[in-house]
Amino acid sequence: QVQVVDSGGGLVQAGKSLRLTCIASGDTSGLVGVGWFRRGPGKEREFVAAIRWADATAYYSDSVKGRFAISRDSAEKTAVLLMYGLKPDDTAVYYCAATRRWFVSLVTSTSYAYWGQGTQVTVSS
Repeated sequence: QVQVVDSGGGLVQAGKSLRLTCIASGDTSGLVGVGWFRRGPGKEREFVAAIRWADATAYYSDSVKGRFAISRDSAEKTAVLLMYGLKPDDTAVYYCAATRRWFVSLVTSTSYAYWGQGTQVTVSS
């Protein structure tokens, strides 16, 4: 089993930045990827960003590309999502997720078995 804890959300003004942190623990030896997803008010859950653990290949949704950056620290089993130029549309609960499954799409939520509890990000205009 893998446990995932996400943190770092908060209330910020539009244009500001936030840093979200995801820490994986437990049986992380076979970690394949970590992803961030979000669910805004009245919206479906959507993919935000993901990183392949082996080589740090990153994936982004079109809505955050160029504004968000995902990275990972293999030794610390930590993934960080840096969010710049936040917009009110970025307001959502952000969830970190981890997978040990190979040959799955890291942009699809069903690829992930382990999820954090979520952290609220609110961007005011």
